[in-house]
Amino acid sequence: MTNVSEADVRPPSMTYGQLFLRFLRFGMLAFGGPVAQIAMIRRELVDRESWLSGPAFNRLLAVMQVLPGPEAHELCVHMGVRAKGRIGGLVAGLGFMLPGFLLMMVVAATYVAFSPSLDRVAGALLGIQIAVLAIIARAVHRIGLHVLDGAALWTVAVTAAAASLAGVSFWVILGAAAAVYPLAVARRWTWAILANLVAIGAGIALAHVPLAREPLVGEAIGVAGPLALLWTGLKAGLLTFGGAYTAIPYVRTDTVGRGWLSDGTFLDGVAFAGVLPAPLVIFCTFVGYVAGGWLGAVAITVGVFLPAFAFSMIFYERLEGIADNPRLHRILAGVAAGVVGIIAATSVDLAVTTGMKVPMTSFTLAAAALLFVVACLIATYWKSRLNAPLILIAAGVAGQLAFS
Repeated sequence: MTNVSEADVRPPSMTYGQLFLRFLRFGMLAFGGPVAQIAMIRRELVDRESWLSGPAFNRLLAVMQVLPGPEAHELCVHMGVRAKGRIGGLVAGLGFMLPGFLLMMVVAATYVAFSPSLDRVAGALLGIQIAVLAIIARAVHRIGLHVLDGAALWTVAVTAAAASLAGVSFWVILGAAAAVYPLAVARRWTWAILANLVAIGAGIALAHVPLAREPLVGEAIGVAGPLALLWTGLKAGLLTFGGAYTAIPYVRTDTVGRGWLSDGTFLDGVAFAGVLPAPLVIFCTFVGYVAGGWLGAVAITVGVFLPAFAFSMIFYERLEGIADNPRLHRILAGVAAGVVGIIAATSVDLAVTTGMKVPMTSFTLAAAALLFVVACLIATYWKSRLNAPLILIAAGVAGQLAFS
């Protein structure tokens, strides 16, 4: 039933328990990334059961794509609010994320427990990490095509990438992008130049002036405090414009940048997230577990998903009005372009780090390059919800053969 009037569509009557089980089932089947997850939600709740009309769902999805956070999870929260109010939104969102969270906790615990034996599969892990880089590169390309629809936004993205590679704080980059792009669109060139100069000054100051370190409750050498990981998760949840891959730079800066885990382990977490039934941002649970144990995993997961719950539960009645605000659109467009640049720069950093682990022989270097190119091509042209898991499995086998 796709062609029904707005007045005729509403969720069926159900208890909180039934609502939880319904979205728990969605969570258990959430393979294939956000496109497959959103298609599943639409097929079940819009086409078959008419919880929402087709045009209303399209408008809602457009709003979710403007806001930060995993769109599929935000849709589930919104549908839960529509069915049973704010508590229903909480119940639906928890049901959707719970399978992936529990599975990732098991994966992370197993990974840590067997870490002394990982040298035996070092080649496989290196192959998987190269494939993850290819998948991230494809994601940057896809997000860029969606976000960068003009010369001004391309300029913002390229400038953000260069600044990020130069070591400028992402807070400065995103602040400048949010300010400069709307001013440029309005042709207020004097203010745009002034905003650029302020950003340059802030970047230089942060690079050369020693700042007080954030208090990390419970921190020890190599162990992250839960409050620090909660803050890391919140930043990732609030800045994931364009998909979960855009959370990678912020989480990497706060964890790998502080020495809590290596780039290789970080990429392993992204790889595991790609094969589990969950929003890809569940890789943060893995990172939190490795960095701070089970409490760290819970803390960073709460931080990542809290904004997704909040936007739909708090602003349920106002979401479309917020997203229709043209000034907000320009600010968010600038931020999104800045995010594309930052994640592109992060991809380069990760590629350099990973490339240094490849044995320096003509065969292994050629094998690594071929693996990256093939993974990119498959990720680009094979449209299947199974492409990421199969790419990673094949890359693991190829890496074990080539690099061990």
